[in-house]
Amino acid sequence: MEIKAADVAKLRQMTGAGMMDCKKALVEANGDYNRAQEIIREKGKLVAAKRADRETTEGAVIARVNGSKAILVCLGCETDFVSKNAEFQDLANAIADTAIANLPANAEALKACVLADGRTVEAAITEQTGKTGEKHVLVGYEVVEAPFIASYIHKINGKLGAVVGFNKEVSEELAKGICMQVASMNPVAVNKEAVPQNVIDNELAVAVEKTKEELVKKAVNSALEKAGINPAHVDSEDHIESNTAKGWLTAEQANQAREIIKTVSAEKAANLPEAMINNIANGRLNKFFKENTLEEQEYQMGDGKTSVKDAIAAVDKEAKVVCFKRISLND
Repeated sequence: MEIKAADVAKLRQMTGAGMMDCKKALVEANGDYNRAQEIIREKGKLVAAKRADRETTEGAVIARVNGSKAILVCLGCETDFVSKNAEFQDLANAIADTAIANLPANAEALKACVLADGRTVEAAITEQTGKTGEKHVLVGYEVVEAPFIASYIHKINGKLGAVVGFNKEVSEELAKGICMQVASMNPVAVNKEAVPQNVIDNELAVAVEKTKEELVKKAVNSALEKAGINPAHVDSEDHIESNTAKGWLTAEQANQAREIIKTVSAEKAANLPEAMINNIANGRLNKFFKENTLEEQEYQMGDGKTSVKDAIAAVDKEAKVVCFKRISLND
């Protein structure tokens, strides 16, 4: 049957697909609009499957605040060109509007939500993939509930955003500053009491191992120096072989260094002072808390000496951050 330009335009308005894609779909569907729409959707699924392993490092992070509730969503794509396209931005904003209206429990629930045009979020993302030929994906979705909420989206590229919940209303300047702090410094929790136990356990284990390695290395280096061997020349087997070839080490010194490293490492590792290790490791854990929890971090909009907790107290002694969420395509 003949496919008229008006038919193509009608299908394009219904699906948002390109003119040629609409014409091909109508030809294949023999003019049946419903079947043509299915063909366009199937094309999107095929493109999505083919590009499933592609990275989505571009996109848009969108925030919505509605009273005591807020959401962050991130729609990702492959290129900056597509992310700046009006249709891509419209879809990202439509998903954000649907998220704040429905407050789904998680990203999978958000994908099942229905947009204003009747499509599910998942179907709309798949169709957009088919239209552009580029992978689109719901990268992230977060919800925040608090008495007062502020949001921040990095204006330069729109790929970084944060929402912060406070226990009470605070000034616009302070709210923006704390949101920017969360966005730029990526804290793991509000304070050390809120850090997940598995994170603490992992950081402490890493600190203990690092401390043990340093104590062993210190003992080995001391023994090497006493033997008249430069520790920097024998800090790996490759260096030992290379420096021997260069004449910086004799064959005897190379063998002596290997024996010292083997013997002293084993002896020191078997006799490490547990109390000292724990003290040093706990010190490193406290440093982790200072650098990675919001309240203890250095306030980036301050004088370089003030913590976030103190910066908030200086403006309002009763104000506190109770929660935050952050999404970034750059991490």
